[in-house]
Amino acid sequence: MRAVVTRVTEASVSIDGVVCGAIEQGFLVLLGVTHEDTAEQVKKLADKICGLRVFSDEKGQMNRSLADTGGKLLVISQFTLYGNCKKGRRPEFLAAARPEVAIPLYEQFVEVCATHGLAVETGEFGANMQVHSVNDGPVTLLLDTDTL
Repeated sequence: MRAVVTRVTEASVSIDGVVCGAIEQGFLVLLGVTHEDTAEQVKKLADKICGLRVFSDEKGQMNRSLADTGGKLLVISQFTLYGNCKKGRRPEFLAAARPEVAIPLYEQFVEVCATHGLAVETGEFGANMQVHSVNDGPVTLLLDTDTL
C-alpha cells in the first residue's frame, strides 16, 4: 500500500463539476492498493498518517499532528501509484489491485482514520475526479507499507 500525503491549506475533489469532498487545513492523501495488501497494513498506514507530526508548533517546528491542529483528511483512491514505467512510454498497472480487492481496503483505511476522531472526506473510487489542492509548505511525503 502506498500513500502520497500532502499537507494542505485546502483541498477538494470534484466529479463532473460537482464537489464531492472538501477540507481546509489537513492532509490530501492519494492512496494506492496492491494485490498483497492486508487489513494489518491498512491499520499500520492509517495510524502512521494520522499521527504524523508535520504541522508547526508555536516555535515554527513541525511538531503537531492533525488531532493537535483540528486538521482533516481528504482521501482519494489512486491506482496509478502502482504504475510501472520501466518499459516503453506507456505505464502498465498490473501491480495495482483490482477493485474487488482495493475497494474494501480503501474503505477500511477511511474507517481507521475516522476512529482517530478525524473528519475524513473522500472522492469516489474509480471515478474520473478532478483534485484541487493548495500545498502548505510544501510538505509532501511518500509512505509505503513495505518500508514502514
